[in-house]
Amino acid sequence: MDGYDEDNIFAKILRGEIPCDRVYEDEYVLAFNDIAPKAPVHILVIPKGPYVSIDDFGANASPEESKALFAAVSKIANEKGIAQAGFRSITNTGDNGGQEIAHFHMHIIGGAPVGPMVAE
Repeated sequence: MDGYDEDNIFAKILRGEIPCDRVYEDEYVLAFNDIAPKAPVHILVIPKGPYVSIDDFGANASPEESKALFAAVSKIANEKGIAQAGFRSITNTGDNGGQEIAHFHMHIIGGAPVGPMVAE
């Protein structure tokens, strides 16, 4: 995956050009319900900065951005009532990892058993 594309769907959502079903927002993070949920709870958490992948985010995000992202995941899981029973957080990276949108995002999936980690 190459550099950041300012016209990716998440950049458009962040700019308000495309609506989303907002679940959480702060200075650094936006979270919204996935339009094609794979479980009763399926939320996307995205940083507001232009990061392509978790690798890019880990190498270049500020400590405040990193803390905000993981704090948001925890807050959302607790507010949605899935933290205690368990949930899956998924970040796809690059072509081999199945990343479809070149903006770092984390899926929070829960509310029911989510099955095996990787299908064989």
